[in-house]
Amino acid sequence: GLMRRGAAAAAALLCLGAAWLLGRGFDPRAWLLPPRGRLLSAAELARYRGAEGEPGLYLAVLGRVFDVERGRRHYGPGGAYSGLAGRDASRAFATGDFTHVGLVDDVSALSPGEMLAIQSWLSFYGDNYDPVGKLVGRFYDENGAPTEALRQAETAIEEALQFQAESEQRKQQFPPCNSEWSSAKGSRFWCSRQSGGVSRDWTRVPRKLYQPGSRGSHCVCVRTTGPPWGQPDSSEHGNRGDLDDPHLEEYDGCHPLAEQCVLTV
Repeated sequence: GLMRRGAAAAAALLCLGAAWLLGRGFDPRAWLLPPRGRLLSAAELARYRGAEGEPGLYLAVLGRVFDVERGRRHYGPGGAYSGLAGRDASRAFATGDFTHVGLVDDVSALSPGEMLAIQSWLSFYGDNYDPVGKLVGRFYDENGAPTEALRQAETAIEEALQFQAESEQRKQQFPPCNSEWSSAKGSRFWCSRQSGGVSRDWTRVPRKLYQPGSRGSHCVCVRTTGPPWGQPDSSEHGNRGDLDDPHLEEYDGCHPLAEQCVLTV
């Protein structure tokens, strides 16, 4: 039905945005530059849905208005994303909810990952479509000045970008293990040169990593030689890699330097 079509369209939309971001040298700060151009009211913007007799085809993200005429088959009448046209539906770019409840500009309760999805779309439109100006309302006042809601959204995006960068760093330091479980053999954790999607030229040993702020632990691969991560010149370390990191714990019943660990049922 319509809902399922909407969900599929939304999934495609999010994949497209992510693929586009990864495929180019993406400057995460570029989206912060203030938009130039004219100020539109919501009523004015609503006239730009691309229908016959209407002046054009526009959409807005976080109050920034873009001319998406070039993408008419996606955004014009009958297109998969026609619901985004003529309005600011920022929230839908993150949630994929294309019902009238979801096609709104309130982003205040979204998660960091959802805010990053919106920001990636803002960058996408900025790079691929012509900016028109600003929408007066939630994100810009009648003088075109940013509102508190826009400042909060931008702060949330900045924090999400920083968190993403730190997560990437952590994944380089502690790549996830391979793991499998069977009712007959129990759990097996092991490290390889590709585990966790992080290629490297060593295998390392499995450990439980407890991250501040998250419940439970997950299995990561830990270096056993060389200086600790981020301390290349440290002479105090005794050549033990990251084995002494306080967030790590050994698996019971496994040799501390074994590259794989089997925990029987």
